[in-house]
Amino acid sequence: IFDLPKFWQALGNTGWDLVGLLPLTVALPLAIAIFTQDLPARSRNLYRALIFVPMIVPPVVGAAVWRWLLDMNHGIINLGLQSLGMEPVGFLSDPDLALWTITFITGWKLIGFATLILSAANAAIDGSLIEAARLDGAKGLKMLWYVVLPQLRPATFIAVVVTVIGALRSFDLVSIMTDGGPFGSSRVLSFYMYEQALSEYGYRMGYGAAIAVILFLIMMVFISGFIWKMVRDEQEGY
Repeated sequence: IFDLPKFWQALGNTGWDLVGLLPLTVALPLAIAIFTQDLPARSRNLYRALIFVPMIVPPVVGAAVWRWLLDMNHGIINLGLQSLGMEPVGFLSDPDLALWTITFITGWKLIGFATLILSAANAAIDGSLIEAARLDGAKGLKMLWYVVLPQLRPATFIAVVVTVIGALRSFDLVSIMTDGGPFGSSRVLSFYMYEQALSEYGYRMGYGAAIAVILFLIMMVFISGFIWKMVRDEQEGY
């Protein structure tokens, strides 16, 4: 398996998918959780509900809608660009854009869960710590860096693990929107496993099983780290 260029291409695409997902599913939800905390309850709940909606949309439905929206000839987004005098963009047909488009839509699916976790953690921060920091003169970025973010570290870690697992099992969006193309530019490991083991062009069960084992081992690295951190936090809590 390590001698075939397609495997390394799929592994590299999976890695880039993960790199692109982290800002969308960790940094952006963290900012939303922090900056919507002081809004009125009705506005705050409305924003969070809108962000959470993609989580309850079935992946197949979401992928089909996005494929229609991004269609180069008839999609609403490209029609809007053309109305502004711009050339249509091949979001799903350009080898340089296909993977990043899949990454963006995967982030759109996962952002609600991360925002929910981080918002709950942010709401649970001890107010006395904030007040004590204010009395000591902390404000703005100092307050964020030294008081708020350390309290959100466990929830942020969970968001990172969920993002990693989501990136590693990103199959349905790839299958429906690009089928791994163009030229394998959006082929990730989970889709490559299916392509080799079960698709009409493959049916190489052993090769597909080998890819599945590699995916399992990569996931176990992150899951083991997650479990270790949970155990350590419990021990420190006692």
